Amino acid sequence: MTLSPNTPVLIGVGQTVDHWDGSDPAAAPSPQGLMQRACEAALADSGASDAVRAAIDVVAVVRHFADSAPGMVPEGTGGCDKPPLGLAHRLGITPARAIYSIVGGQTPQSLVNEFAAAIHAGEARCVLLSGSEAIAAAKTAARAGVAIDWNESIAGEIEDRGLGPMLLDRHELKNGVGAPILTYPLFEHALRSRLGRSRAEHVAAMSSLWAGFSEIAAANPYAQFPKTMSAQYLATPSDSNYPVADPYLKWHVAQDAVNQGAALILTSVGQAEAMGVPRDQWVFLHGSGEAMDKPVSLRPDLSRSRAIEVALTGALDSAGKTASDIAHYDIYSCFPVAVLLAAEALGLDPANTALTLTGGLPFAGGAGNNYSMHGIAAMAQTLRSDPGSFGLVLANGGFLSKEAVGIYSTTAPESWAPVDHAPMQAEIDSKPAPTRLEEDATGTIESYTVGYAKGRPARAVVVARTPQGRVIARPADADKDAAFAALTDPERDPIGRTVHITHADGVNGFTVAP
Repeated sequence: MTLSPNTPVLIGVGQTVDHWDGSDPAAAPSPQGLMQRACEAALADSGASDAVRAAIDVVAVVRHFADSAPGMVPEGTGGCDKPPLGLAHRLGITPARAIYSIVGGQTPQSLVNEFAAAIHAGEARCVLLSGSEAIAAAKTAARAGVAIDWNESIAGEIEDRGLGPMLLDRHELKNGVGAPILTYPLFEHALRSRLGRSRAEHVAAMSSLWAGFSEIAAANPYAQFPKTMSAQYLATPSDSNYPVADPYLKWHVAQDAVNQGAALILTSVGQAEAMGVPRDQWVFLHGSGEAMDKPVSLRPDLSRSRAIEVALTGALDSAGKTASDIAHYDIYSCFPVAVLLAAEALGLDPANTALTLTGGLPFAGGAGNNYSMHGIAAMAQTLRSDPGSFGLVLANGGFLSKEAVGIYSTTAPESWAPVDHAPMQAEIDSKPAPTRLEEDATGTIESYTVGYAKGRPARAVVVARTPQGRVIARPADADKDAAFAALTDPERDPIGRTVHITHADGVNGFTVAP
């Protein structure tokens, strides 16, 4: 088969991890330094480092957590004012375009989709994608009282894409939905209820799934937390695995205290040949899917993710594949529900299917918006070791809000064309949203969570249904302790219990009926 020279191809991948212990400030890894290390690894991986370096005309960096949300990273370390140009300077590259991405864990796969299309259209020659986090180093330095300075000022212009679209609205934020740790439990408990599981049964299922992920992380040389954890340990509250938000204990959720970087290099078949990149390094994008869901409270069913379903279906259809054709998966795993819903959409049994190549965000490490770049890098290496097989990467951003999917193989596509994601988005947008109430009401709990601080209930949110619509509420000010007690009662599942809602000044307060 003769390949069109403008067919996009992934030619280099690189990852790095650092377990700095804080003892030598000069050895503290920085976000820019981690990206540099990952990029040098990707250049070397291409087998034609010098030629590839000289050909790069686009550098795109996944937005760091420090620039994504206030308070995500301890202050005082500083950073680079123009990360893509700072990276290019370190690598000796002068790109025509330097891009700093929006927020979201979907970004690495979304950038691959975007720049594969740009390469195919002749709008880019060779594209370097990278991202990193050094949150662990910043936290270690803060605890040890060690001063580290990551400030860099770089001359030149970048394309700063900003934060991206709002994923929650003001109503949700005022009524307790906001932080991922308080929002994902709403999906988790809704799924648990639909599956007919008790709280204990679902915790056991989550913990069994995660135990398998931890085994993969333990064998991953780029994992931040390479330690096997048993299902029993993961299901049991302890000093090292304490409650964070019902139903989650510490190790059920993404761990962002990492020092990790990853990089990918994309080009065209014609350019790869001209640079002398060995054919056995080539990995092709066969199909892709992207979709963004509505704000959480406007989704018809919290126990499902239409964005995941649509993006997965769109990617498989565009590749001409079904789930039975896929040999390898890396499913975004910030919380168990993201994996469980993807497995359900694919018709897979999560107990008997390997759904991560890295060990996932709790164990390999939740490198901010950049986790899935590690997943794609691991996928490329896996496919090179299993030539001709197909792999699927699902990258998730926000609150099951933004999904990006890629189908990969070392087998070349018969022909390649950009995938139109607009019909996928139209399918999401066309669905009616539930009516959202801002009034006194009585309803039944659809989902809920209780957030913990130092082992004690500190926050709570419920989603309730009435004949007229849906209500999101936080505990009534005068009834917090009673609300916490009702939602944590081991003898009564909160789902289905009656709540009374009092509305005032845009805030819904709930009281659980006896």
